[in-house]
Amino acid sequence: MSDRQSKGMAVRRTVLGDAHVDRAEAAKTPFDAPFQDLITEGAWGTVWASDAISLRERSMLTLALLAATGNFDEIPMHIRACARTGASPQDVAEAFQHVAIYAGVPRANHALKLAKQTFAEMEAEA
Repeated sequence: MSDRQSKGMAVRRTVLGDAHVDRAEAAKTPFDAPFQDLITEGAWGTVWASDAISLRERSMLTLALLAATGNFDEIPMHIRACARTGASPQDVAEAFQHVAIYAGVPRANHALKLAKQTFAEMEAEA
């Protein structure tokens, strides 16, 4: 395992939690293993591992970018990650305000809906 791969796995576990990463690793097959390695090394071992900005700021950026580009499937996962990165519900709402102005109200509205549902689920689980 490369240094970026190891660092990426550590950051991935810090942000997403062991349970999530363990499930993803258990579901990995030879078909998607190269993709999983790519995101672990590139996204987690390079981008998320950089100390240029905080994990809180990365959560806000990631959520805004997912919403702005209409990639809604990963929003609940990244909302759950906020509990570990320090991004508050208010931070998330502010990020989605930017999405509304710069990328469109419908995308921000859908992202807010997903965030509300996920935060409610998290509260019920606690």
